[in-house]
This record gives sequence, C-alpha cells and structure tokens, in this order.
Amino acid sequence: MSEPKSVSSTTPRSRPIAVLFDLDGTLIDSIGLLLASVIHAFEGFGGPVPTEQEWVAGIGTPLATQLKAFCDSDEQLAAVTLRYRTFQRAAHDRLTTAFPGTLEVLGSLAASGHPMAIVTSKSNEMMHRALDLTGIGAYMTSAIGCDSCALHKPDPFPVRMALQELGYQESEAVFIGDSPHDINAGNSAGVVSIAALWGPFSRDQLQPANPGHFLDDISDLPALVERIQNRAPV
Repeated sequence: MSEPKSVSSTTPRSRPIAVLFDLDGTLIDSIGLLLASVIHAFEGFGGPVPTEQEWVAGIGTPLATQLKAFCDSDEQLAAVTLRYRTFQRAAHDRLTTAFPGTLEVLGSLAASGHPMAIVTSKSNEMMHRALDLTGIGAYMTSAIGCDSCALHKPDPFPVRMALQELGYQESEAVFIGDSPHDINAGNSAGVVSIAALWGPFSRDQLQPANPGHFLDDISDLPALVERIQNRAPV
C-alpha cells in the first residue's frame, strides 16, 4: 500500500469505521466466469466477440450496460443476455471462489466491530448466490446489488445507500474495490477509497481514478483499516 491522501487529523474516531466492499475481483475470484460467460453469450451471432481487455474494462458496471455496447439491436441484446445468464448460472459454483485469506480478513474486521457491506453492480440474484456459496454473506450487514437501486457505479448512489443502511456517514467509512468504477464511486461518495491490486486491474489502470490507498494483499486490510480508524499516517 502506498501514496495515501494526507491525513488532516490525528483524533481517533469514536466507533469502528464501516468497511464497504466490491464483490467480483475484490472478495471473489470470478473473472474467469465472467469472461467465459461473455464468450458463450456472443458465440453464433456472427459479430465480434468482446476481447478480454474490452470486457474487463467494463467490470464494475451493470451487465446490461456492458452487453449493450456490443449489440446491434435490442433483439440481439435480449438474446445474448439470456445466453450469458444461462451459462453464468450453470457454471457459477464451479468458477466462483473467495480469494485466499478473505474469510479470515472479514472475521478479523468483524471481531474489531467494523460493520461491513457489499456494493456491487452484480445482479442481486448472483450476488446473493456468491455470498452464500463463499460464506462471505455471514459477515455483511448490507448488500447492495444492481437491482437494489436505479443508479450504479461509478455513480456514488449505491455507496451512499449502503452507508444509510449501516447508519454511517461518509467520513466514517472506507470502500475497497478493484476497478476504476469502484474508486470513482467511493471518491464521489466522500469515503476513503482503497484500490485492490489482486483483481484484474493494474496499478497503472487504477492510478488515474486517484484512490486514497493501494493495497497489494487483502491480508493487509485490517492493519490499514486500523490506521485509518485512528487517523494515523499510512
């Protein structure tokens, strides 16, 4: 972790700060599933299949937004969406796992009293399926998915919605995500943004979004949260 924003105060906060997470590429390793799903979705239509780079660039935004950019008509969009969802549901449990150390980190944060929430552009159906499959859901007080609200990352609304459900202010929270869309949403919401470098986006790709902190390994998150909690230089 490096290059934090300046700390204006050294006064510790009065209660454990809230910790918000993106899901795909941050807590769960599902990028292979997403790529396999989109390849399957576009097979047989005779048009271009999104490249891995093109598809990864949109991860963090709603599926409909991603697919629409590569479809020529509403009919094609409906067809590829059905093919995508059918494959995703069938392969989900086989190709979805929590990143190593994730459950231990969540347990440590929970033991320290930090309320936690998910803020993802994944559909609510697939979000809850992943949370149940991996055991991550047991640690979450709030889970905001694509179907939870009309506005989505990089808009700050879903971040603020999670904070409202937790009963927290922007100044009392951090948001960890692996994509520029996560960082932009967190920054716009006024929380401390943390860029996860174990996902599909590199430091160079995340740097322009100006995260408050970079984190190389999820196991380092509790120590970083503690320092932010105490408003100590990081």
